[in-house]
Amino acid sequence: MSQLNPHAGSLFMVAAPSGAGKSTLVNALLAKEPDLRLSISYTTRAPRPGEVDGREYHFTSVEDFLAKKDNGEFLEYAEVHGNYYGTSRVLINQFMQAGTDMLLEIDWQGTQQVKKQFPHAVGIFILPPSIEALEQRLKKRGQDSEQVITKRLLAAGGEIAHAPEFEYVIINQDFETALSELIAIITATRSRFNQQAARNSDLFAQFGIHANLS
Repeated sequence: MSQLNPHAGSLFMVAAPSGAGKSTLVNALLAKEPDLRLSISYTTRAPRPGEVDGREYHFTSVEDFLAKKDNGEFLEYAEVHGNYYGTSRVLINQFMQAGTDMLLEIDWQGTQQVKKQFPHAVGIFILPPSIEALEQRLKKRGQDSEQVITKRLLAAGGEIAHAPEFEYVIINQDFETALSELIAIITATRSRFNQQAARNSDLFAQFGIHANLS
């Protein structure tokens, strides 16, 4: 027996290999969809110049982070270069129950953790049009050495291998087309029965529409 998603809000997860254009697409999506909220992760690393607590990250201590982890407060978490990063299950729940759609920028390992707790979450994988295009984009950014770029390209193959685990795949060849496809996925998901029923309970009751749990 399947279960209804009790939340009025939807949960979206966007993943991609480095250089595929994920962050640029997400930022453009958020600009066009003001009702969509980007999840802010917790981290134990120190703020960088210009970063603000609660905007880029929720900055916290190792002790506080580990206490939250032990209490089961994270949807997913990881240790990267000696620092902890995690997505708050508590905050995600609060926003979604209030009808807010949430978006996670995440890797494939994180999506597996999230799916265990939110099986209705929608996974979207961003692909570059080719490995050559990915390499060109990484070089054009001018942020990494040739050695780092080579490592990122090698890692991309392993990341792309997990694309079949996602509900949707967008090929980011033309930015405007990719953005339109991303918006279409958001729009379609908002029209799913469970979300409409949760957001319009009075209307559904008026029409005698009842949820079917079978």
